[in-house]
Amino acid sequence: MKKLASVIGICAALGLAGCGEKAPVAENGDTVVINFAGFLDGEQFQGGTAENFPLKLGSGQFVPGFEDQVVGMTEGEERDINITFPTEYVPELAGKSVVFKVKVVDILDK
Repeated sequence: MKKLASVIGICAALGLAGCGEKAPVAENGDTVVINFAGFLDGEQFQGGTAENFPLKLGSGQFVPGFEDQVVGMTEGEERDINITFPTEYVPELAGKSVVFKVKVVDILDK
């Protein structure tokens, strides 16, 4: 009993709601709120940045490959997402490889 009380006390002290519960993981069908910034050759490009952007994973709203790399992220996680724009895209980015620095702010229910 003392061990259980100790574990609960440690969890409470650390602010862990469920101590041992796993953080939600973004899955296809979920809406994630993300911050992102796109970089081409190390320079941030215009129109490739947003904060608190709601994205439904699997919707195809973003360039192919972007949403697939957000799947599996957890709230608060940051990740570099590497994609290549399609050749039929805006001329400045068509066929170019870019890096998006992405942070998951929140994961909403399906």
